[in-house]
Amino acid sequence: MQLFQLIKFTVFLIISIVLTKSHLSRAEIGSWEMFLFISGLITFFWVTGIIQSLLPLYHRNRTYRKIGDNGEGKSPEIFNTFLLLCFFSLLFFAAGHAIKSNFSVFNFRGNVPYLNLLLLYILLSSPVCLIEYIYLLNNRSHRILQYGIYTFSLQLILVLAPVILGKDLIWSIYGLLAITAIRWVWLIILLRRYTEMKISTKFMKEHLYLGLPLILTTLISGSAQYTDGIIVSAVYRDPAWFAWFRYGAKEFPLVLMLANGLSNAMLPEFSTRSQMKDSLAKIRAKSKSLMHICFPATMVIMLFARWLYPRMFTPEFQKSADVFLIYSLLVIPRLIFPQTVIVGRKKTQVTLIAALLEIAVNIPLSLLLIKLGYNIVGVAFATFIVYLIGKIFLAGYLWVKMKIKPSEYIPVKIYLIYSFLLGLLFILIDHRIINIQ
Repeated sequence: MQLFQLIKFTVFLIISIVLTKSHLSRAEIGSWEMFLFISGLITFFWVTGIIQSLLPLYHRNRTYRKIGDNGEGKSPEIFNTFLLLCFFSLLFFAAGHAIKSNFSVFNFRGNVPYLNLLLLYILLSSPVCLIEYIYLLNNRSHRILQYGIYTFSLQLILVLAPVILGKDLIWSIYGLLAITAIRWVWLIILLRRYTEMKISTKFMKEHLYLGLPLILTTLISGSAQYTDGIIVSAVYRDPAWFAWFRYGAKEFPLVLMLANGLSNAMLPEFSTRSQMKDSLAKIRAKSKSLMHICFPATMVIMLFARWLYPRMFTPEFQKSADVFLIYSLLVIPRLIFPQTVIVGRKKTQVTLIAALLEIAVNIPLSLLLIKLGYNIVGVAFATFIVYLIGKIFLAGYLWVKMKIKPSEYIPVKIYLIYSFLLGLLFILIDHRIINIQ
C-alpha cells in the first residue's frame, strides 16, 4: 500500500514537472491544479471516512457475523461499501449540476475550470478508490502494486501525450477521465470476484453509524491543506499564484507515508488497557526508528530544494521552493503520535477538538502573516504552527487526563535533538547562509 501511494505521488509529480516545461501557460497549469484541488476538496473526507470505517467492520459487524451468507467467502460488506461510495458520488455530482450556473470557487476568475468535466470526474473517480482495499482485505497485497504500476503508467501516458503533442489542456483531462473509466472496469471485475452482491440497508446503517464521525473528523483535520489553497485563491485571485503555492505545498512523501503507516498499524494495539504499557513502549521504539530515517532524509531534501525546483520545473517556480521548505518542517509534528493513543482508546471527540482548534488558528494566522508581507510563505508557516499546536494539545491531554507522560511514547531526547538541528538548518537556508542553487 505504501508503494502504491509512492507510485501515485511520483506519477503526479512527473505530470507537474512536464506541464511546467510544456507550451502551457502558468494560468493553464493553475487550471489543472485547480481541477485536481477541487475534486480532492469535495471528496477526500467522505471517501476516507467510508473506507476507514470499512476496515474494522470487515468480518466484525453485527449484520454479518461470518463471511458471506453464500459460504463461498465473498463479502457483502465490500459491495455495500461500494454502494455507499456511489451514493455519495452521485449526491455531489447532482448537487454540483444543480448549482453550476452560480458555481464559483475561491474567486477563480469567477469560474471553475472545466466544470462539467470536473463533476463527471468526481462522479467516476471516488468509487474506484476501493480497488486497493479490496485487494488488501482479501490478502492480495502484491496485487495492489501490480494495479498501481499498470494504471498509473497508463495514466502518465494518457495525460501527458496530448501536452507533448501540443494539444490543449482539455485533452489531458480527457486522458484522466479515460484512465478512470478503465479503473471502473477493473473495479467491476473485482466486485464480481470478491463480493456478494447483496444489498443490506442494515449494514449500511451500521457502516454509517461508525463512518459519520470519521467523515467529520477527516473533514476537519484533513482540511488544512485545502484551507491553505482557499486562502491563497481568495487573497490573490490569480491562478499563477495558486500554481506557485500548490507546487510548493507538498510534504515530503516518505515522511507522510511512513508516519501514517505506523499510526494506522498501531491503532489496534491500544484497544485494551492490559496492553497499554507494552504498546506505549512499542510505539516509542518504532517512532525512534522512523526519526533516524525521516529527519536526515528531510534535511538532505531541504538542502537541495532551491536547487531542485527551478530544474525540476522552471525558474518561474522558484517561489514554490520556499513554500516546500516550510512544509518540510512538518516532519516535526508528524513523528510524534499522541493521536494514535487517543483514537486507539476511542477518545475520538478529543481529536475533533484538536482539529477544530487547528482550523480556528490557521485562518486568522494565515491572513495575518499575509498582511505582514510574508505572502504564500506566511500561509505555509501558519500551517506548520497549527499542526504543532494540535500535537501539543493532544500530548497535553494524554498527560493531564490519561496520566501518560510524553516520555512514555516519545523518544524525547532524540526527538528534541533532531528538531533543533532541522530548525537550525531551516534558518541557515532561509537566510541564505547555506545556499545551494
